[in-house]
Amino acid sequence: MKLDTSKKILIVGLGLLGGSYAKALKKKGFTVHAITRNPEDITYGLENGLIDAGTTTVDADLIGASDLVVFALYPHVFLEWIQQHGHLLREGTVITDVTGVKGCIVHEIQNRLKPGVEFISAHPMAGREVGGVQNSDDAIFTGANYIVVPTERNTPEGIALCKELGEILGFADISVLTPEKHDKMIAFLSQLTHGIAVSLMCAVDDADVQRYTGDSFRDLTRIANINDEMWSELFLANRIALLDEMDRYRETFDRLYTCIKDGDREEMRRMMRLSTVRRREFDKKA
Repeated sequence: MKLDTSKKILIVGLGLLGGSYAKALKKKGFTVHAITRNPEDITYGLENGLIDAGTTTVDADLIGASDLVVFALYPHVFLEWIQQHGHLLREGTVITDVTGVKGCIVHEIQNRLKPGVEFISAHPMAGREVGGVQNSDDAIFTGANYIVVPTERNTPEGIALCKELGEILGFADISVLTPEKHDKMIAFLSQLTHGIAVSLMCAVDDADVQRYTGDSFRDLTRIANINDEMWSELFLANRIALLDEMDRYRETFDRLYTCIKDGDREEMRRMMRLSTVRRREFDKKA
């Protein structure tokens, strides 16, 4: 299936990412429908031109008429939705997602789908500290990374379609990882960093700390403004990989601690030089 504007797209879950997908796709001329829980989100989507139609009920006709369905749901809600309503997806439909963990859901979803419906998983590495469709913005995709996460059950056509979706949305770099490799990378790059930010904010109990802080602390803790319902689920769903990365981080932090404790300036400077070299690679890409 070629993803052109003749194809009808359904967003299930019209929040921050679902709304941002809808906004980007509408700008490209696609017909976009939505199913979501909150009627106010449907109203907002219609009034602001994010969607052509939407409902808070599981509409069999709307689902059956869709060529591509994007699930922007929490992992457990995604699984429950497919279990309860997956039979409504017609043969030939491709579904994808925005879920932040893969190993615990990708194979399970694929096992629950009827023949002729393909699930090709993806992870848009983009977001904001605030949620909700009212904060949706397709500009968050510009310059961001997009990861396609296929299994051996995916077709070349499905993988190509998912990559094409990433290009249409405006992502700068599209890569392909297995579910296992994805979860290992995300444990380090996303979940560990959120854990560090949360730990930093929980380690300070001075009510006036915001009066003294500079940009470094604000930048480092930006993501500590966190959706506890979603991130606690992601942490636990990926706990093995995340705990491995936390152990690795603790070892490195302890090495820096020991350098300071023992006055080992040379080793400390070596770590700082390595840190600088690696961080500059990010700046080059930007």
